[in-house]
Amino acid sequence: MSTTSPAAPPAGAPASGDAAAATTGRRRRRPRLTTVLVLLALVVLLVGGLFLGTEEPGEGRLDPDEAGADGARAVARVLTDQGVDVEVVRDADALADARVDEDTTLFVSDPAALGRQAAEDLANGHGAARLVVADPRRGVPELFGFDDGRRVGATDGVAAGCDDGAAGVDLDGLAIDVDTAVAFEDVAGCFPTDDGVLLAVDGDVLLLGLDEVLTNGQVLEADNAAVALRLLGAEDRLVWYVPDPADISGDEGASLGSFVPDWVVPALWLAALIVVAAMVWRGRRFGPLATEPLPVVVRAIETTESRGRLYRRSGDRQHAARALRDATRERLAQQVGTTRGAPAAAVVHEVARRSGWPVELVGLLLDPAAPVPTDDQQLLQFAHQLRDLEREVRRA
Repeated sequence: MSTTSPAAPPAGAPASGDAAAATTGRRRRRPRLTTVLVLLALVVLLVGGLFLGTEEPGEGRLDPDEAGADGARAVARVLTDQGVDVEVVRDADALADARVDEDTTLFVSDPAALGRQAAEDLANGHGAARLVVADPRRGVPELFGFDDGRRVGATDGVAAGCDDGAAGVDLDGLAIDVDTAVAFEDVAGCFPTDDGVLLAVDGDVLLLGLDEVLTNGQVLEADNAAVALRLLGAEDRLVWYVPDPADISGDEGASLGSFVPDWVVPALWLAALIVVAAMVWRGRRFGPLATEPLPVVVRAIETTESRGRLYRRSGDRQHAARALRDATRERLAQQVGTTRGAPAAAVVHEVARRSGWPVELVGLLLDPAAPVPTDDQQLLQFAHQLRDLEREVRRA
């Protein structure tokens, strides 16, 4: 019996079946992985902004015993050297035991740690010559009867310019330099800017939007030191109150929003818009519903032709070649009588024996690990070779 041995598939075909399948899997996973990484980056950004990137002070800020840049030990020691009796109290019980009278300035360095009732009691019945409140983060001003201010950037050379009798101390001729501040609108005070005053005054309550003048890191800028000493050292006695958060009970104190920077809400809206845009961009498109009376009979050849057109449109020649190879190997396995589920190598040897074709050539055509065509001409030649091999086995 004469047989023809067609040419082997091109040797330059690069990918094996398993490698091509792995490549396709990686391509499918890549958009999903990109989406996960984008969402993870947004979460890290927002969480990092809440805990690391906020504009709110950290632990020890304006503490009279803190020597760091945000502490206020320098001001506290200079006040003591100038003859001011500085008493530091760190909880509500210690404040109740402290002597606070009309010759005393009461300074609250961390009002966000106060309960609402405690803040109202301080504002309405503190008994001191004046109550000075620092660190006016969001939610704090309303505890003392003020509207929330707006955080502003660096302020250089802002002169006192106090309203008549506003501060209760002489700040004329002084100017400040701070990196950040809080400005209050529609309220009397000192250090006016386009955004409002940086020192808000309501009677004997002073709200320091410029509390950075007290910090070790900025007390030497401009007239910051003089402003700090005149505000806190106007009386013979100063009670420096550092509230203890443990004194807050129930739902008192500043809300959670007071610890969130102003940019978080816009960032959340932006993140939501990005997610919606990604869904519209990458989401699956659904066309109009097509109605068709039942039953519907579809010829098998139509399914085959449609799949072939899809392969051709996508240019996935390797997938088409593997589909041809697998289908031919299954049919030949049945024809040569190999057991169901037999390994490809057994099918190759039996087909080679029946057809008389070389084992190497049959392996190139039927082995799943063999190379596959990379262009249309090679794919057409590959399909003809499979057809010829199947005919040869059938004839044998």
